[in-house]
Amino acid sequence: MRYLALGLVALGLLASCAPRASSPPPAGARVHVVQPGDTLFSIARRYGVGVEELRAYNGLDGNLIHSGQPLRIPPAQAAPAPPIGYSETGVASWYGPEFQGRRTASGEIFDMHALTAAHRTLPFGSIVRVTRLDTGAEVVVRINDRGPFAKGRILDLSYAAALKLDLVRSGTARVRIEVIGFEG
Repeated sequence: MRYLALGLVALGLLASCAPRASSPPPAGARVHVVQPGDTLFSIARRYGVGVEELRAYNGLDGNLIHSGQPLRIPPAQAAPAPPIGYSETGVASWYGPEFQGRRTASGEIFDMHALTAAHRTLPFGSIVRVTRLDTGAEVVVRINDRGPFAKGRILDLSYAAALKLDLVRSGTARVRIEVIGFEG
């Protein structure tokens, strides 16, 4: 009898350690399945949300997550669209093979052969003309991701966009970006 009572207590303790059941995400909600090496910070950064917001949205008390765990991603807050003609000058870089087939912050699958780019704040769907300042080469891209996360850079271009600007070998170049429209 004593063993039965101890077994029930142990079972109760184990049940209290189990992850809390959460309601299924609403239709159209974004869900990220945790991969090996993911952290709450890296997931939050990828989707453009705060770590605290991600924690609260999933009922997490700390930073402990595990591979295979589904995390609901809070809805993206709509950023006010900068006016057509908004421009910025700085350093652009590019990204490609290591992200091919992975989800972007906008939720779409990254295609390094598409003319897309990552920007920290421009709304997804912004159409941007990128001009390489030292050569005058231009390419038009659509913003579909967040980044770059390297200090001093304003834009991460897809491999295809970097090819058009002859940026692949050098890795970076000074550019001017100008918002020329919005998708949708």
